[in-house]
Amino acid sequence: MAKAKVNINQEFCKGCGLCVNICPKKILTIEDNFNSKGYYPATMIDEEKCTACGFCAQVCPDVAISVYRE
Repeated sequence: MAKAKVNINQEFCKGCGLCVNICPKKILTIEDNFNSKGYYPATMIDEEKCTACGFCAQVCPDVAISVYRE
């Protein structure tokens, strides 16, 4: 099985939480530290459980998420 890779551009992310809410595996969360723009970006907490479904990238209004399979 191909390994899933989610890339979240921390500087583009405004921490809206849409990706966190839609993730079927519940493996995305909002960071405790803010980015250079003052937002708390989303981050992956368990890459091993990711299936690369792409829901997070589809709902991201800031186009801050890319999903790949290696």
